[in-house]
Amino acid sequence: MPDARVHDTPDTPRAPPCTLVIFGAGGDLTKRLLMPALYNLAGGGLLDQEFSVLGVDHNPLTDDGWRDDLTKTMESFTKDPSAEFHAERIDPRPWGFVRERLHVMQGDFSEEATFKDLAGRVTGNVVFYLAVAARFFGPVVEGLGKAGLLKQADHAFRRVVIEKPFGADLASAKALNETILAQGDESQFYRIDHFLGKETVQSILAIRFANAMLEPIWRREHVDHVEITAAETIGVEERGRFYEPTGALRDMVPNHLFQLLTMVAMEPPGAFDAEAVRDEKTKLVTAIRPVTPDNAVRGQYAAGHEDGKEVPAYRDEPDVSKESRTETYAALKLEIENPRWSGVPFYLRTGKRMAGRRTEIAVHFKAPSLPLFRGAAGDGIAPNVMRLRIDPEPGSATRLNVKRPGPQMHLAAIETGFRYADFFDPAPTVGYETLLYDCMRGDPTLFQRADTIEASWAAVDPLIQAWKDAPVCSYPAGSPGPKEADDLLARDGRAWLPLGEG
Repeated sequence: MPDARVHDTPDTPRAPPCTLVIFGAGGDLTKRLLMPALYNLAGGGLLDQEFSVLGVDHNPLTDDGWRDDLTKTMESFTKDPSAEFHAERIDPRPWGFVRERLHVMQGDFSEEATFKDLAGRVTGNVVFYLAVAARFFGPVVEGLGKAGLLKQADHAFRRVVIEKPFGADLASAKALNETILAQGDESQFYRIDHFLGKETVQSILAIRFANAMLEPIWRREHVDHVEITAAETIGVEERGRFYEPTGALRDMVPNHLFQLLTMVAMEPPGAFDAEAVRDEKTKLVTAIRPVTPDNAVRGQYAAGHEDGKEVPAYRDEPDVSKESRTETYAALKLEIENPRWSGVPFYLRTGKRMAGRRTEIAVHFKAPSLPLFRGAAGDGIAPNVMRLRIDPEPGSATRLNVKRPGPQMHLAAIETGFRYADFFDPAPTVGYETLLYDCMRGDPTLFQRADTIEASWAAVDPLIQAWKDAPVCSYPAGSPGPKEADDLLARDGRAWLPLGEG
């Protein structure tokens, strides 16, 4: 039988020469995500020989010390299968390429002297990566601007990558946009969401628009409702200090889940061009009716069992208040006011300490109305459901109706689909490879614009304000979530797909 796997072709051009300046060089994001991503890019031959990295950190670091520390971290990933990046071995050739290009300087992000020193150390093309706490985003960009580091001259580019959370509500997002756009042009700022770095998320556009059998039925006339799920089995763990003022809604919905929403619901762009794609995403988010409390549920995990082990309640986690009302679970019903989706509810849910780990989009189609098989299907014909699986087993699954074997016409629902691992050579990635590469090449397709960010916050801002003093529902750790979330769908005659299904 011939090999059905799809193999890559080495026709991807290298990124142009540049210096990657990482603010927060000693931080967790740099170690766990950025360095493995650079290692993978080097392994693919996608970094120019003139590429270099300059780390900036408030702690005293030396070039050799930083290189040794990062090398130890990279080697540790080979011993931890649960790490975001796990490889059987670290290839010394690509890691050596990255390692010898690592340099570091000490600097306080709030001091003008840091940026003056930086200005004397970089020339030509530069990407500034803000791997720092959100409170530093504005001050760092202002420091770069005042030091002249964002001025683009002699055909050299200056770009800034800004992590999430981009603001904490609509007002703060607008204020941050105003701050950074006072220092540079919109085209220089790359607001990153690592969900868009996942191959399976990017593939949603290909599944929708490169298959003529799908696009005609991808609309209100044929779709009953859509589920978007991002469920985790882990708790808040050591992130209580960050999570307490943030919560599940801010942490996941206007960024990660809305990114999945735009990919599955946007109109076809006129071309696969950055601004055409981002225009359609913004139109989609702008069409979301602002969410009200009657269309949302917030929950917080209590003590329970996960994988057969007892786990503590959220309020017993480190750095969490004993009276905390922070939600670790959020479920929303969204309504999109445009011709394609009017009347089709989109149900979003995300939570920690849930019954299963899953990130997926489930498109539920309407049940056939033809009487042809009346009496052949028992309780009725099962509606078709197409599930686009992002994590942990990337692929897709579609529920279809077929005839059961036997002399009479009796129907049965079956599931057919594919796993990416069955067709493509797997490679350990962290999702940042494509995003870093695209930023170096000046392709903003997978990054968010200011108007998209603000439209996303506008959709959930009424909920954020209403939840400030609202009670929070409880759900046992290891469960599917609070009963109130089931009720949210039950009142529409629908139900969530079980987390343990498929």
